[in-house]
Amino acid sequence: MTPLRHPGVRAIDRGCRGRAAFTLIEVAVASAIMALALFGFISVCSTALKSAKSLNRVEVDASSLAAELSISNRLEEMSDHGDFGRLYPGYQWSRTVYEVGTNGLFRADFVVVGGPKGSERRLSVLYFPKQYVQGAGR
Repeated sequence: MTPLRHPGVRAIDRGCRGRAAFTLIEVAVASAIMALALFGFISVCSTALKSAKSLNRVEVDASSLAAELSISNRLEEMSDHGDFGRLYPGYQWSRTVYEVGTNGLFRADFVVVGGPKGSERRLSVLYFPKQYVQGAGR
């Protein structure tokens, strides 16, 4: 007796299976690629978090002090010091202005001390006051 066959339906050969699963090597390679991608993503996120955290730290440098104290031609020969109050707690500043030569050249030294490590930042500026510059008022 022969089995009944319907037209258009192929007989399934039980001895030859189609490839329906992944090999162990393919799974290992896919896992390695996924691990590298995750490692890269975590590295990028970690760097971004460190950068964001560093933005929260308040650091004062001497150039911001010089800008705050207007280092334009209005500085006179003097020495001064103080702190930043509530704006930058734990930081102190000092400024010393003196004439460098006989031609009216002045030097302003700014120093900011403080912060978590008690570091010191310095800035020196050379300038001619307005009254020494010929034709400055024209």
